[in-house]
Amino acid sequence: MSKAKTYDVLVVGAGVFGAWTALQLARRGQSVLLIDAYGPGNSRASSGGESRIIRMGYGADELYTRWAVRSLVRWKEMFAETANSSALFHETGVLWLGSKEYARLNEMTAVLKRCKVPFESLSSSAIVQRYPQFSSHDLGAGILETESGVLMARRAVATVVEEALSLEVEYRQALVSPPQAADAQSAGLNAISTSDGEKISAGQFVFACGAWLGKIFPEILGSRIFSSRQEVFFFGVPPGDSQFSAPSLPTWLIQSDEVYGVPDLESRGFKIAFDSHGERVDPDAQTRVVSAESIERVRAYVAKRFPALANAPIVETRVCQYENTSNGDFLIDRHPEINNVWFAGGGSGHGFKHGPAFGEYLAQQILDGGPAEPRFSLASKATEQKRAVY
Repeated sequence: MSKAKTYDVLVVGAGVFGAWTALQLARRGQSVLLIDAYGPGNSRASSGGESRIIRMGYGADELYTRWAVRSLVRWKEMFAETANSSALFHETGVLWLGSKEYARLNEMTAVLKRCKVPFESLSSSAIVQRYPQFSSHDLGAGILETESGVLMARRAVATVVEEALSLEVEYRQALVSPPQAADAQSAGLNAISTSDGEKISAGQFVFACGAWLGKIFPEILGSRIFSSRQEVFFFGVPPGDSQFSAPSLPTWLIQSDEVYGVPDLESRGFKIAFDSHGERVDPDAQTRVVSAESIERVRAYVAKRFPALANAPIVETRVCQYENTSNGDFLIDRHPEINNVWFAGGGSGHGFKHGPAFGEYLAQQILDGGPAEPRFSLASKATEQKRAVY
């Protein structure tokens, strides 16, 4: 019998963070096994669903702006190599709306200028003239990121995995048993087990399991990863009417309302969701059906902000989850007791776009070491939520 293969790195979780980490490691010559319990970008994952916004604006937070800029370049490079690249990124533009006194827009303007992000500043009159779809009487200022837009999430993750497989990353669908500190030796963990009893050996182990991180490592992360229920709605647009499609309507965010939306893409409907954190949930146990209360709430909001859609039908809904850290910063750090086990998560509702930069950073930490970003450390993650990254 041949000896079982030992991988350089085993990555658990084939969402956007795990997929890009596996790919970046493979690009640096590592032998990698990527494992997921349900499949890349599956419908239970935070990386599932049709679309995710890729925007550069983070107020005064330049770290994430620079990561987003770098990631958009990497996404475009990958899509340019695929046969159907135009379908995976839609350059809708991203419109930020707020009051004249909304300081975050001024902070964002300064950072976008430093990072050389193309944008336009819009006055209240310009907003009314250019985007009559909005009821914008209380929105006195706007910023339009002209080259930002929307990633087609589920298919984008599948594309990353396909690229990783072309570089000899192996993929397996399996349920991994949580590693225990007692299983580790002085050199770290040697292997992990799957639910069918198979043991898989590797030199390094990355757990990029999103909302499941707290369940896999309950003593360490159970009180530091907050999985919240997030409901998403698609409204049918009027027949023959293009005002709710790009380029007539960009992707938009109104942070004072804690609401964002995506124009009608690929005839799926006008997407809208509340960005405020929903109730805490178990990703395995929560119902994936939207509540009657949420339907009533979103209908009232749409009627207020988009009068032409006041009586529009809801044509599709989704229930997913964010995996939030205490303040919204990512978690990219070693297990405190097992030196070759890495935590990779904390997407906190804004992480999808950053997949390329996230994977690049983690691959560098694993292979090269060097200074780590303090904001991503386990030590910086508290047990009470106080959101600071939007």
